[in-house]
Amino acid sequence: MTITNDNNDDSQTQLESVYPSQSLDWLTRLIAFDTVSRHSNLALIEDIQSYCEQLGLTVDLTFNDTKTKANLFVTVPAGKNADIVNNGLVLSGHTDVVPVDGQEWTSDPFAAMIRGDKLYGRGSCDMKGFIACALSLLPQAVQLSNNGQLRRPLHLALSFDEEVGCLGAPLILADLKARGITPDYCIVGEPTNMAMVVAHKGISIYRCRVHGKSAHSSLTAQGVNAISYASRLVGYVDELAETLSARDDGDALFTVPYSTLSVGTIQGGTATNIVPNLCEFTFDYRNLPHMTQDDILEPIQAKAAELTAQMQARAPETGIELLQEVSVPAMTDNDSAELQSLIAALTGDDERQKVAYATEGGQFTNAGIPTIICGPGSIEQAHKADEYVELSEITHCDAFLQKLLDSCTSK
Repeated sequence: MTITNDNNDDSQTQLESVYPSQSLDWLTRLIAFDTVSRHSNLALIEDIQSYCEQLGLTVDLTFNDTKTKANLFVTVPAGKNADIVNNGLVLSGHTDVVPVDGQEWTSDPFAAMIRGDKLYGRGSCDMKGFIACALSLLPQAVQLSNNGQLRRPLHLALSFDEEVGCLGAPLILADLKARGITPDYCIVGEPTNMAMVVAHKGISIYRCRVHGKSAHSSLTAQGVNAISYASRLVGYVDELAETLSARDDGDALFTVPYSTLSVGTIQGGTATNIVPNLCEFTFDYRNLPHMTQDDILEPIQAKAAELTAQMQARAPETGIELLQEVSVPAMTDNDSAELQSLIAALTGDDERQKVAYATEGGQFTNAGIPTIICGPGSIEQAHKADEYVELSEITHCDAFLQKLLDSCTSK
């Protein structure tokens, strides 16, 4: 193995006797690819493609517009004598990771490092650990398929640019639709400490640009203060957030049981003695699965129109723009009861969780594919310096995927 081992007490041999070396080998290999979202992921994708093709599998790639990034979709087909006719089970993961800029790491973020019972490296938790376990499972799945024992297809879907708006997964889903493939189930391997997450909130991010009119600050009547009007709209967003929190249709399984609105950034003005002609702010909306963007967008647009009318009464060239920058749908549990029962039976844990962060799971459920989230590591470690996954979590994930494969196998 090529993992750097910083343990003082345990030898590498002892580690390999406790933890599955194949999954750790793959995790080390994946971490070494710098797939920060602003960079290409093609080197990683091509490495996995070569591996899959050596196993005799056919790989399908979908690219971004500039051909600098790719999704990968590969299928281990059901055996010839399969008694279940369906479109199979998807194991889904994203290949991109968040930047390390400005973070103080104690080791190289793109070189896996074992310290104690943890493996450190960017993406170790979010979410190359799951991908490593899935890749380790493929040779066994191929053998079962060749022997006629795999009763349902097993798919692996790897996407790009999840961290910047879940941009890659829709291309995979569009390709599957064009090919007439609608998988029966999907498991997204985001870090959940291997707990079953059955739903998550959606997220929409908006940028608001308030265009005013400059004037000398001693002549305020000749200008239209963009910051002042932006502050009124920010205040309205905050009021709307309070209204959302007071609704009686919340969901207690979420840590925050209601939909939320939050202003995140604001900038404007050039000098104190100049009436500002531009102010921009951003806000995000995290909606419960049964709510939509229109629940907040329509009232905010109405308020913006009211303020714009006031501004244009003083200067017709002024106004307010509202631009949507990110839209990721919520993941629902409406159609996943059968999948939930399967996962509970395999894990022996019947607990269901719901989370506030968004994943590609919402895009799969929107495509009519029942989905749950379950993967190694804790979301609390994601995106931080010295990101890590506990080695026991990789072992747990391997055991879970083995049981999943067994459930698809005829004896």
